[in-house]
Amino acid sequence: MQAGETNETPSLQEQIESLKQQLAHAQKMAALGELVSTTTHEYNNVLMTVINYAKMGLRHKDDKTRHKSFEKILAAGQRAAKITNGILGFARNRSDEFEPTDIVKLVDDALILLEREMSKYRISIERRLEENLPEAMVNTNQIQQVFLNLLTNSRQAMDGGGRILIKASHDAASGMIELVVRDNGAGIPEEKLRRIFDPYFSTKQGPDETGKGGTGVGLSMCRDIIEAHGGKIQVASKVGTGTAFTMFLPVAKATPAAPSPTITLGVHNAPNSCNS
Repeated sequence: MQAGETNETPSLQEQIESLKQQLAHAQKMAALGELVSTTTHEYNNVLMTVINYAKMGLRHKDDKTRHKSFEKILAAGQRAAKITNGILGFARNRSDEFEPTDIVKLVDDALILLEREMSKYRISIERRLEENLPEAMVNTNQIQQVFLNLLTNSRQAMDGGGRILIKASHDAASGMIELVVRDNGAGIPEEKLRRIFDPYFSTKQGPDETGKGGTGVGLSMCRDIIEAHGGKIQVASKVGTGTAFTMFLPVAKATPAAPSPTITLGVHNAPNSCNS
């Protein structure tokens, strides 16, 4: 060993943290791959709509038919843009910093990405999102991962179709936003419910036909993410009735407004930005 070199071996805790970060990244990439696969067919549907209405507009010369064709093409293009923005937002390599996040937009973006999958499995979605909901102080990408995971779990709990309720509200007393994902699926037995957030524990026999589920790392990672935000996640379930996951996320604190500049006798006096 040369002078000045050190032989520092990472501690066991550092190695564990490194492995957890690698696992989280691998999960994100797997989830992204699943979303791309899910939305590929939806893109094909959008493209077919554009092509068919473009052909109709070319075949018919009357204004009414052409106007209808343009409207359908515009609607399909707007939907394609929403899907693209949702995937790009999920894939974007963001920093670890938290930022004020619109939870309603986060919910809607996730539902756009999973719309075709929910329709395929005959799952209806009910949204009960409080009006004027304050922003949450979160890492948007991480919370979207958690939310997508919970939606997928709910979908998998209803083999013959069903309903998912998404509810968001603000608890001013605790300074938290409460985000609920509830299904009317098979439910989870009490003995398994106690271990639901344990690493590598799973209620599933293995991945479903879409390749999702069965590893047992999802809910454990969800809990770690929520707790790292200073929030918490709870689960309630009854066999034959369904399961509800509730996330509590901190509200973004309002930033004090900067002093307004004053104008006196035609002179613009801005607030001092530094000390002399």
